[in-house]
Amino acid sequence: MVHYRRSRVSGGTFFFTVALRDRRADTLVRYVDALRDAVKHEQARRPFVIEAMVILPDHIHTVWTLPASDADFSGRWRAIKSDFVRRLQAQGMALAANAKGEHAVWQRRFWEHQIRDEDDLARHVDYIHINPVKHRLVERVVDWRW
Repeated sequence: MVHYRRSRVSGGTFFFTVALRDRRADTLVRYVDALRDAVKHEQARRPFVIEAMVILPDHIHTVWTLPASDADFSGRWRAIKSDFVRRLQAQGMALAANAKGEHAVWQRRFWEHQIRDEDDLARHVDYIHINPVKHRLVERVVDWRW
């Protein structure tokens, strides 16, 4: 079994990239309200601050700050992903499950980076803002709705 080394810093600030399994899909923007509701639901259950976020058709980039006594971003992502899948099913999307009962909507893992200082935060927030332009979804940052 592979053991991923994750940063376990209570109250830390982290940059995340979370992607759909099908990188050609537009599921995240097509069902953006379901995604927003899943994030809000988990945020109400186990608080965290969203410093910046962009939702692209097939992946998300975001920066979160966790509460001072909490380092469990993995549990939050697991809950958000599961909640989003349930919301897709509730809206009538047919999703086949594998032998483990998992639905192949999300990539299993996600990428995280612990923010080290204000400059690091600024670079990652800038990256989030420019990402829709980088992917040629819009010509100007201000034109991306999500």
